[in-house]
Amino acid sequence: MSFDGRRIMCLGDVMLDRFFYGQIDRISPEAPVPVVRMKENRAMLGGVGNVARNIASLGGEAVLIGLVGEDLAGREIAALIEETGGIVDANIRTRSRPTISKTRIIASQQHVVRLDEETADSIGAGETALVCERVSNLLPGCHALIISDYAKGLLCAEVVQHAIAEARALGMPVLVDPKRDDFAFYAGATVMTPNLKELKAAARCPLETDEQVAEAAQRLMAEAGVESILVTRSEKGMLLAEADGSIHAVPANAKEVFDVSGAGDTVIAVVALSLAAGQAPPRAMRIANSAAGVVVSKLGTATLSLDELISAVEADAQEGAAGGKLVSAGQAASIIEGWQRRGLTAGFTNGCFDILHRGHVTMLQAARDTCDRLVVALNTDDSVRRLKGQSRPVNELEDRASVIAALRPVDLVVCFSEDTPLQLITQLKPDVLFKGADYTVDTVVGADVVLARGGRVELLDLVPGRSTSNIIARSQAMTGVAAE
Repeated sequence: MSFDGRRIMCLGDVMLDRFFYGQIDRISPEAPVPVVRMKENRAMLGGVGNVARNIASLGGEAVLIGLVGEDLAGREIAALIEETGGIVDANIRTRSRPTISKTRIIASQQHVVRLDEETADSIGAGETALVCERVSNLLPGCHALIISDYAKGLLCAEVVQHAIAEARALGMPVLVDPKRDDFAFYAGATVMTPNLKELKAAARCPLETDEQVAEAAQRLMAEAGVESILVTRSEKGMLLAEADGSIHAVPANAKEVFDVSGAGDTVIAVVALSLAAGQAPPRAMRIANSAAGVVVSKLGTATLSLDELISAVEADAQEGAAGGKLVSAGQAASIIEGWQRRGLTAGFTNGCFDILHRGHVTMLQAARDTCDRLVVALNTDDSVRRLKGQSRPVNELEDRASVIAALRPVDLVVCFSEDTPLQLITQLKPDVLFKGADYTVDTVVGADVVLARGGRVELLDLVPGRSTSNIIARSQAMTGVAAE
């Protein structure tokens, strides 16, 4: 999977997203409101700017066309674009309106308040002409057009119709994230990506079942004159309706949800890159579904890297066997970071776990009793062979992962191909490292990494006489007796 050289025009409402994180310890004596003690803050591109960020983070190039004010927020957007890389700043500066900005105050993982600065009136004739001219000049050389509508005034009928006509004349796909309930406003689009609420508003009918969603999508697709509709349905996954009548659906792949803001931006960015790279729409949907599962496990309007996406796609292909707990290293890192932001302690242990026995289960339960979440790392089959010999493992990785994931104390399962989990421990940054009491702290791989971060190492008691090697030896002895 590669998006190198894919150039996507991103047209729509660009915003500045500010996030202020803090802690609530008391109520103000001045008024019955919480006092937020600030700890950190971030600023990032929002709106269609977040779509562009996702494209750039995945190795593509984004041509970003929006409207920003001649103000501090506008200058901050320009600086963020320059820092990001992979984004062509084609925004139009104006003095007639402020830069759209959203400031979120977040305490203890809860949004306390959001402050919006914006003007949502339609742009004037002069600005409309400038936007259309910029689209015409920069669209050649692109491989897809994304229209991201946040109903903030930029995407008037003239701009939308001009952009779609120009793109279709060049033979490139057009993807639309709609905000209007009249989908015909985007006639000519290749793919529309409404969420379930937006589809319901346009369909004006109940959408309780998969069949109702599919029927509404097909009807609206025909009425609006678009080629396909991809419906994002949060925890229910995605559904794609195509012009030939085919329906494709995938379940959600999120392992743990921390923040869904910006997930729709990731979806449309990944679908656009996938189509530009030659993937068929159903495959593009599945790739985007894997991407969404990663970004919702992060805080804020997040992006993901190409490595994270590839790992997520591979992990999702194996997910059924591991009950949804099997994740890539990149996904695990994001999930653990989210746990830690919520004040939860993340434990880590590793092993071959070839033939599961009482000793394994006892150790895992003891580990889970002393942390809030437990991650188990499994050696791959090749790694086991290097450590235990060519006759091992008895059970292949897929089977071992399924059995470990089925245990109640285990929250995540991740695999590593190296001889030791040092690289994985360094990446995941767990709070507690668990190992059997047959080790000492100074011989536990990764102990120095965890201790240096202020974590701890726990040595757990073993159940005497319980080991995979003993089970194999007894089995071989019994087989020998039977043969005699």
